[in-house]
Amino acid sequence: MNDGLGSDPIQTLHFRTGDWALRFLLLTLAISPMQRFLKFSAAMRFRRMFGLFSFFYASLHLMVWLVLDQSLSLDNILYDVPESPYIMLGLLAYLMLLPLAMTSNLASMRALGAKWQSLHRLVYLVAILGLTHFFWLTKLDMSEPLIYTAVLMVLLAFRWPYFRRFRLNK
Repeated sequence: MNDGLGSDPIQTLHFRTGDWALRFLLLTLAISPMQRFLKFSAAMRFRRMFGLFSFFYASLHLMVWLVLDQSLSLDNILYDVPESPYIMLGLLAYLMLLPLAMTSNLASMRALGAKWQSLHRLVYLVAILGLTHFFWLTKLDMSEPLIYTAVLMVLLAFRWPYFRRFRLNK
């Protein structure tokens, strides 16, 4: 409405949904350090919701590409995927995010036990893959992917002592 999506509305929708998927993913990852270091525990109630918002926007991002950009044409999709490594990386990130969203409920937590936490550590790899996907498709202005990368690096730096302790205990 009112040409708010610009001259290429499909591309605008595609980029905005991808941006929000990444923003919510980083926000989800920021909640534990906020709780741990800033003693801001109220945000923990929203961590699952933010993670599911990330999955929702990643799903919209994928749907915009499949439906609006590729017109659900299997020929177009099969041609486009091998030609564009960033698409393969995005699909891999989405496929890794899918089981995280499907198991983000109390019943799955109980059923999987300790394996649930191991599964949900994939979120760090999903974030790295999502950022790499963003970098590979960005052509000119790298400032936004660099900002997201800086945020992710800070969030991973907060977790470094935990990762070291986890690796040393195995």
